[in-house]
Amino acid sequence: MTAHNLDRQKLDSVLEPIARAHHAEVFDVEFRTERGGWILRILVEKAGSAALRASTEDAAIDLELCVAIAKDLSPALDVADIIPHRYILEVSSPGVERELRNVGDFLRFSGKKAKLRLREPVDGQKVLVGIMTANDNAESASEGRLTVADGKRKYEVTVSNVEHAHLVFEFGAPSGKLGKLAARKKR
Repeated sequence: MTAHNLDRQKLDSVLEPIARAHHAEVFDVEFRTERGGWILRILVEKAGSAALRASTEDAAIDLELCVAIAKDLSPALDVADIIPHRYILEVSSPGVERELRNVGDFLRFSGKKAKLRLREPVDGQKVLVGIMTANDNAESASEGRLTVADGKRKYEVTVSNVEHAHLVFEFGAPSGKLGKLAARKKR
Protein backbone atom coordinates (compact mmCIF):
# COMPACT_ATOMS: atom_id res chain seq x y z
CA MET A 1 0.00 0.00 0.00
CA THR A 2 1.37 3.39 -0.92
CA ALA A 3 0.33 6.86 0.16
CA HIS A 4 -1.50 7.18 -3.15
CA ASN A 5 -3.96 4.35 -2.46
CA LEU A 6 -4.55 5.14 1.22
CA ASP A 7 -8.22 6.10 1.55
CA ARG A 8 -7.58 9.70 2.59
CA GLN A 9 -11.27 10.56 2.87
CA LYS A 10 -11.84 7.70 5.30
CA LEU A 11 -8.67 8.63 7.21
CA ASP A 12 -9.79 12.27 7.46
CA SER A 13 -13.22 11.20 8.75
CA VAL A 14 -11.45 9.54 11.69
CA LEU A 15 -8.63 12.04 12.13
CA GLU A 16 -10.36 15.43 11.88
CA PRO A 17 -12.85 15.01 14.77
CA ILE A 18 -10.11 13.76 17.08
CA ALA A 19 -7.84 16.67 16.20
CA ARG A 20 -10.72 19.14 16.75
CA ALA A 21 -11.54 17.54 20.11
CA HIS A 22 -7.98 18.36 21.18
CA HIS A 23 -8.19 21.96 19.83
CA ALA A 24 -5.81 21.12 17.00
CA GLU A 25 -5.94 21.06 13.20
CA VAL A 26 -4.23 18.77 10.73
CA PHE A 27 -1.43 20.39 8.76
CA ASP A 28 -0.39 17.30 6.80
CA VAL A 29 -0.52 13.52 6.64
CA GLU A 30 2.32 11.34 5.41
CA PHE A 31 2.15 7.59 4.85
CA ARG A 32 5.31 5.93 3.58
CA THR A 33 7.99 3.38 4.31
CA GLU A 34 11.02 4.38 6.33
CA ARG A 35 13.78 2.06 7.50
CA GLY A 36 11.84 -1.00 6.42
CA GLY A 37 8.50 -0.16 8.04
CA TRP A 38 5.38 1.85 7.33
CA ILE A 39 4.93 5.21 9.09
CA LEU A 40 1.68 7.14 9.36
CA ARG A 41 2.82 10.64 10.32
CA ILE A 42 0.17 13.16 11.32
CA LEU A 43 1.36 16.77 11.58
CA VAL A 44 -0.87 19.02 13.68
CA GLU A 45 -0.88 22.56 14.99
CA LYS A 46 -3.19 24.61 17.21
CA ALA A 47 -6.74 24.98 15.89
CA GLY A 48 -7.22 28.08 13.78
CA SER A 49 -3.52 28.58 13.06
CA ALA A 50 -3.85 28.47 9.28
CA ALA A 51 -6.84 30.85 9.16
CA LEU A 52 -5.16 33.27 11.59
CA ARG A 53 -1.85 33.03 9.71
CA ALA A 54 -0.20 32.23 13.03
CA SER A 55 3.58 32.16 13.35
CA THR A 56 5.31 28.85 13.98
CA GLU A 57 5.66 29.90 17.62
CA ASP A 58 1.95 30.70 18.00
CA ALA A 59 0.85 27.55 16.15
CA ALA A 60 3.21 25.24 18.08
CA ILE A 61 1.84 22.33 20.03
CA ASP A 62 3.52 20.50 22.87
CA LEU A 63 4.45 16.87 23.40
CA GLU A 64 1.51 16.26 25.72
CA LEU A 65 -0.95 17.25 22.98
CA CYS A 66 0.77 14.95 20.48
CA VAL A 67 0.55 12.08 22.95
CA ALA A 68 -3.12 12.76 23.71
CA ILE A 69 -4.06 12.84 20.02
CA ALA A 70 -2.09 9.65 19.31
CA LYS A 71 -3.70 7.92 22.30
CA ASP A 72 -7.19 8.65 20.96
CA LEU A 73 -6.34 8.20 17.29
CA SER A 74 -4.65 4.79 17.50
CA PRO A 75 -7.70 2.77 18.63
CA ALA A 76 -9.99 4.77 16.31
CA LEU A 77 -7.80 3.84 13.34
CA ASP A 78 -7.82 0.20 14.44
CA VAL A 79 -11.62 0.17 14.52
CA ALA A 80 -11.90 1.93 11.14
CA ASP A 81 -9.43 -0.62 9.67
CA ILE A 82 -8.09 1.86 7.12
CA ILE A 83 -4.60 0.35 7.02
CA PRO A 84 -4.62 -3.46 6.77
CA HIS A 85 -1.00 -4.01 7.83
CA ARG A 86 1.45 -3.00 10.56
CA TYR A 87 2.53 0.62 10.77
CA ILE A 88 3.84 3.10 13.29
CA LEU A 89 1.68 6.11 14.17
CA GLU A 90 3.50 9.38 14.77
CA VAL A 91 1.79 12.62 15.76
CA SER A 92 3.96 15.72 15.74
CA SER A 93 4.22 19.41 14.95
CA PRO A 94 5.18 20.64 11.46
CA GLY A 95 8.18 22.24 13.21
CA VAL A 96 10.11 25.45 12.73
CA GLU A 97 11.38 24.37 9.30
CA ARG A 98 7.91 23.47 8.10
CA GLU A 99 7.14 22.87 4.46
CA LEU A 100 5.47 25.64 2.45
CA ARG A 101 3.03 24.12 -0.02
CA ASN A 102 0.62 26.72 -1.33
CA VAL A 103 -0.05 30.43 -1.67
CA GLY A 104 -1.69 30.46 1.78
CA ASP A 105 1.51 29.12 3.35
CA PHE A 106 3.64 31.66 1.47
CA LEU A 107 1.37 34.51 2.57
CA ARG A 108 1.26 33.23 6.14
CA PHE A 109 5.03 33.15 6.45
CA SER A 110 5.81 36.21 4.32
CA GLY A 111 8.78 38.05 5.83
CA LYS A 112 10.42 34.84 7.07
CA LYS A 113 13.57 33.14 5.82
CA ALA A 114 12.84 30.27 3.45
CA LYS A 115 14.60 27.90 1.08
CA LEU A 116 12.98 27.38 -2.31
CA ARG A 117 13.94 24.78 -4.90
CA LEU A 118 12.70 25.90 -8.32
CA ARG A 119 11.56 23.94 -11.36
CA GLU A 120 13.16 26.46 -13.73
CA PRO A 121 16.12 28.70 -12.80
CA VAL A 122 15.60 32.38 -12.04
CA ASP A 123 18.65 34.52 -12.84
CA GLY A 124 20.65 31.28 -13.10
CA GLN A 125 19.59 30.03 -9.65
CA LYS A 126 17.54 26.86 -8.97
CA VAL A 127 17.83 27.11 -5.18
CA LEU A 128 17.08 30.34 -3.36
CA VAL A 129 17.56 31.03 0.35
CA GLY A 130 16.50 34.35 1.78
CA ILE A 131 13.71 36.45 3.21
CA MET A 132 10.55 35.59 1.30
CA THR A 133 7.81 38.12 0.63
CA ALA A 134 4.54 36.96 -0.91
CA ASN A 135 2.23 39.03 -3.09
CA ASP A 136 -1.44 38.01 -2.88
CA ASN A 137 -2.67 40.11 -5.83
CA ALA A 138 -2.58 37.17 -8.25
CA GLU A 139 -5.67 36.13 -10.20
CA SER A 140 -5.14 32.46 -9.29
CA ALA A 141 -3.18 30.62 -6.62
CA SER A 142 -0.60 29.21 -9.07
CA GLU A 143 0.11 32.71 -10.41
CA GLY A 144 1.10 34.04 -6.98
CA ARG A 145 4.39 35.89 -6.92
CA LEU A 146 7.19 35.76 -4.39
CA THR A 147 10.24 37.89 -3.84
CA VAL A 148 13.23 36.25 -2.21
CA ALA A 149 15.85 38.66 -0.88
CA ASP A 150 19.32 37.27 -0.29
CA GLY A 151 21.38 40.19 0.98
CA LYS A 152 21.31 42.85 -1.73
CA ARG A 153 20.01 40.45 -4.41
CA LYS A 154 16.29 39.99 -5.01
CA TYR A 155 14.67 37.25 -7.04
CA GLU A 156 11.11 37.34 -8.42
CA VAL A 157 9.50 33.89 -8.50
CA THR A 158 6.05 32.57 -9.41
CA VAL A 159 4.53 30.07 -6.99
CA SER A 160 3.99 27.68 -9.91
CA ASN A 161 7.79 27.58 -10.40
CA VAL A 162 8.39 26.42 -6.80
CA GLU A 163 9.09 22.68 -6.68
CA HIS A 164 9.69 22.54 -2.92
CA ALA A 165 9.94 25.14 -0.17
CA HIS A 166 10.39 25.23 3.58
CA LEU A 167 11.12 27.73 6.30
CA VAL A 168 14.71 28.09 7.49
CA PHE A 169 15.29 28.32 11.22
CA GLU A 170 18.07 30.58 12.40
CA PHE A 171 19.46 30.66 15.89
CA GLY A 172 19.16 34.21 17.19
CA ALA A 173 21.66 36.20 19.17
CA PRO A 174 21.64 35.53 22.91
CA SER A 175 19.24 37.72 24.86
CA GLY A 176 18.13 38.27 28.43
CA LYS A 177 20.19 37.17 31.44
CA LEU A 178 22.03 34.44 29.57
CA GLY A 179 23.11 36.95 26.92
CA LYS A 180 24.34 39.41 29.54
CA LEU A 181 26.24 36.66 31.35
CA ALA A 182 27.89 35.52 28.11
CA ALA A 183 28.85 39.12 27.29
CA ARG A 184 30.47 39.57 30.73
CA LYS A 185 32.54 36.38 30.32
CA LYS A 186 33.91 37.64 26.99
CA ARG A 187 35.42 40.77 28.61
